[in-house]
Amino acid sequence: MSLRLLPADQAIALWDQFDTVIDARSESEYALDHLPGACNWPTLNDEERQAIGTMYKQVNAFEAKKRGAAIAARNIAAHIEREVLDKPRDWAPLAYCWRGGKRSGSLSLVLDQIGFRVSLVEGGYKAFRAAMLLDLERLAQSLQFQVVCGTTGSGKTRLLHALAHEDAQVLDLEHLARHRSSVLGAIPGEPQPSQKRFDTLVWEQLRRFDPARPVFVESESKKVGNVAIHASLVEAMRRSACLMLELALPERVALLLEDYRYFVDNPDRFCERLDALTAQKGKACIEAWKTAVREGDLASVVQALLTEHYDPVYLQSIERNFSQFESAPQLRPTDRSLGAMAALARNLVQSADGPEGGTGVVPGNG
Repeated sequence: MSLRLLPADQAIALWDQFDTVIDARSESEYALDHLPGACNWPTLNDEERQAIGTMYKQVNAFEAKKRGAAIAARNIAAHIEREVLDKPRDWAPLAYCWRGGKRSGSLSLVLDQIGFRVSLVEGGYKAFRAAMLLDLERLAQSLQFQVVCGTTGSGKTRLLHALAHEDAQVLDLEHLARHRSSVLGAIPGEPQPSQKRFDTLVWEQLRRFDPARPVFVESESKKVGNVAIHASLVEAMRRSACLMLELALPERVALLLEDYRYFVDNPDRFCERLDALTAQKGKACIEAWKTAVREGDLASVVQALLTEHYDPVYLQSIERNFSQFESAPQLRPTDRSLGAMAALARNLVQSADGPEGGTGVVPGNG
């Protein structure tokens, strides 16, 4: 037999050696979070798992195990017919389930008997998550971050995208969280991932980075919408070198109207989101802003939001939390355009790859 039982930290260390990662849990467990790149081969699907669980409680464990074994055997056979018949002899999969290993163990036993070199995650997903969080902490401490700071609408996300286009290392936490990280930051039609899924996505990104090169990241708070950034990553970011991106106020207003087009196209949705600021700004202020929005004057409302709410809060927070902010070089793109951000990104990448090896920055092209 060639079946290997791997502790979760060893599975992480050997990650790139596996041809396929198989999640033997149900579809809802898989959707909540799964190992990077894993495909879902449920030994019991959601409905079957619930039915067997009910039988455990209402009948007895022995009857439930018999029924569960019959269902699992049919499902495993279907997975093999669908996914395995074309696999070569040297195919090397990694399998896991929740914790106990019964579901992944049943699948792996069959694959092992066929002759494949199968590995099992000891302790399943639960053990993987514990090991992953420890590895995330290690990675956060080992990487050198360049934190892109700047008030709302200054183009931080556009600059990150431009940097990624220039093959810089970029950690885009808002993209991973599916949220723009503000009270108005929920993206219509895009639900946020679970906290567990977000943690795994961040870890998956960090493990791909080269520690010898800088990682550009936006100056996020501890939470992005409803998900929290791991404390070790927050701490690493807050003690890292900063860059201050600055854009003229009219450009910032225009940028936000472009990037939040769904509010421009749906003023009622904008007004609904403004209600979240009633406690801070007062009912009279919010009603005045709503009236302006309904009359089509979104620009004045966006400018007021920036100058009266976002800017003061952001500057207080950034100065308090990011230890190197006061010495941050200023980046001044000529305007909000993608071309201006691309030029700035090229300058930053050239500086980072310069003689001092990843620590140089430039003040921009403005």
